[in-house]
Amino acid sequence: MKKAFYLIILLNIFLSINLFAAKNLYLSYKKIPNQVYKNQKIEIIVKALITTDNFDSLSTSFSNSSNVTILNANSTWRKVSNDTYENSYYFKAKSSNFRLPNINVKLQSNGSVLDESELSSPSIRYSDIGTGDTRFSGVMADKFILKAYKTKQYNNKEALTIIDIDAQNSNLEDFKLQGITEQGVSAIKEEDGKQNLVFYFVTPIYEKKVVFTYYNLATRSFKDIKIPLILQNELVSTQTDLNPNDSTFERYKKIFAIVVFALFLILFVIKRNKILMIFTVLTFIIALLYNLPNSKGIVKKDSYVYILPTKNSTIFFKVDNDQKVEILQRRNGFIKVLGQDNDFIGWIKEESFGTN
Repeated sequence: MKKAFYLIILLNIFLSINLFAAKNLYLSYKKIPNQVYKNQKIEIIVKALITTDNFDSLSTSFSNSSNVTILNANSTWRKVSNDTYENSYYFKAKSSNFRLPNINVKLQSNGSVLDESELSSPSIRYSDIGTGDTRFSGVMADKFILKAYKTKQYNNKEALTIIDIDAQNSNLEDFKLQGITEQGVSAIKEEDGKQNLVFYFVTPIYEKKVVFTYYNLATRSFKDIKIPLILQNELVSTQTDLNPNDSTFERYKKIFAIVVFALFLILFVIKRNKILMIFTVLTFIIALLYNLPNSKGIVKKDSYVYILPTKNSTIFFKVDNDQKVEILQRRNGFIKVLGQDNDFIGWIKEESFGTN
């Protein structure tokens, strides 16, 4: 009886040792913020200790989250030492009753799971911010730099301003100016925790400045940003490329084509030579092509007018109604158009162009 009892004890010890030895993956949190604000981008660093070399990859899944956006669910694990890997995951809390997800990590080899481990959701305090500040832009950042700004006349009653912002550890994608109806993102980029935003907004032409605030995470305080609206005496149309029809080179080219045709025509009338007749016909065709009026059409309602024919070009404005235009150039899937009343010149995407 005693032998059987001792055998059971030894068997349990043996099984416990084997179970412990079979564990190859240990997870822990390396970085967790103490507090989070609404829409703040927070970083949580997960550390994985691996006790075997016989594995191919680590895969991560998330579960049981609530009112949270996972910004980089497919982030790649990075090796920091022989047996240690880390991954940085970014989240946004949407409301006070948020819950960060449980994080499950699997250690895999040849398509099979060698081991897996799970971290329970960490507890983080939540605070609303800027709720009483009518100038709050919704942005939180360690560093915020207004690099450049430019204001142009948009129409007789409004001005268009374009701003260029750099920010560190921020949520620039949530940037918004309160009290301004027409505004939007022209371009946004992010690399290594640094964001760049090109943003446009339209204000009454008599406005002299726009002031907004952002929350500085390093100093835990609101900071004012002032944008002087210094209006330049030119319409949006002059900010874009010059109208090719109005350039000196184009004008001289048209005149030159007509002059050459006229010379060959005079020589042909005098000489009655067949070769001169051929050159006269050719120069007539060239002069005609150079001086033909441009094709016309419309820019469709709700289309965007860009400053350059590129994907990430600044948007100058959106067309509220079908706008009659003249075609000036075509390039890279874009069409350069001139407004019927010469009130703007800009580039539109080909799908934004239609016929009368």
